[in-house]
Amino acid sequence: MSTAAPSSPLADDPGGEPVRLPGGIRSLKELAERAAGRPAEPVNEEDAGLAEPLAFPFAAIVGQQEMKLGLLLAVINPAVGGALLIGPRGTAKTTAVRGLVDLLPKVPRSLCFYGCLPEDIEQGGIDAVCPDCARKYAEGKPLAVLDRVRLVELPLNARLDDVLGHPDPRHPRRIRKGILAQADRNVLYIDEVNLLQNDVADAILDAAAQGHYTVRRGALTATYRARFVLVGSMNPEEGPLRPQILDRFGLRLWVPGLTDPTERLEAYRRARAYREHPHRFVARYAEETAALQAEIQAARQRLAQVEISDEVARLGTHWVSQWGVASLRAEITLFEAARALAAADARTEVTPNDLRQVAPLALRFRRSTFMQDYATQREKEDRLLAEIIQTPPAKE
Repeated sequence: MSTAAPSSPLADDPGGEPVRLPGGIRSLKELAERAAGRPAEPVNEEDAGLAEPLAFPFAAIVGQQEMKLGLLLAVINPAVGGALLIGPRGTAKTTAVRGLVDLLPKVPRSLCFYGCLPEDIEQGGIDAVCPDCARKYAEGKPLAVLDRVRLVELPLNARLDDVLGHPDPRHPRRIRKGILAQADRNVLYIDEVNLLQNDVADAILDAAAQGHYTVRRGALTATYRARFVLVGSMNPEEGPLRPQILDRFGLRLWVPGLTDPTERLEAYRRARAYREHPHRFVARYAEETAALQAEIQAARQRLAQVEISDEVARLGTHWVSQWGVASLRAEITLFEAARALAAADARTEVTPNDLRQVAPLALRFRRSTFMQDYATQREKEDRLLAEIIQTPPAKE
């Protein structure tokens, strides 16, 4: 992304020390590409026999530069609206999402059943939290702890009650948190989103857009936060995705199969090395993983300073108009993705080149031939109707 000299720091960590990427690498994109191009090494060590879930390192994924860039932009700037991975089976879609979580900085996690956080008091005063948390706050006790971001995977057979929440049989006056509440400040991943039940899909997309949702079960009512990064994946061979659901995903990332025989062989070698000795394989990419994590954190902190000029914005709206997209979400995704790209490149001004890089990711699959044909037919009917109205009747 960046063209700055290798000696220049790309970002500053919270402690104020410059964060430098390994080996003179100059940008987040270059780091991901360099790590992906490193050949796998043979692993010769004895397996301890311990069972511990270790995600395949994001930096170790071979190729798929568009998918990796799009996912990074989605986590740098949640306003992008998440990402949808589209491609055939076996192209590392799920592997990439699971590895993405290890790159994300820790987030505050509430210690309260009701999810009270210090930010609630900052925004709404002491009455914005429950009595127990108000007492803890007055006593100087913590209301939250820093915790790692988790990946919440939605089961394909999930019911609406599982997603939203339902009365707790052990505590009839409480509503047990659903998957959406559990996904707050995490990454929510929906594999095979095109096969999801319509009511479940609608509930998830509404919560993602608002950042919260309300559950009503008889006399019980509860409102939960749902501030998550939404990532979906689908194989077009298994069926289409409803247009209204497709429109709600920000970036649309095309994930084809690798065509270079050298890359395919390297992907096989890495998959085998990871399967046989996951701890050593993950440790081999620890430096790149830590650098990516630091860069994502720095980009998030810089994002608020990134501006897009009227001139650059008009260029983007011109492209959307020429492409024939009706939904205003096209501009939102295009501009927010460009801001994320600039922030990742240690800049505070969006350039036309930023728009060019993210335009395919933000604008593809947004045109509707049905709506275009419908609009054409409507315009034709309006012209005919106008002619009838403006033409005086013939005299008898």
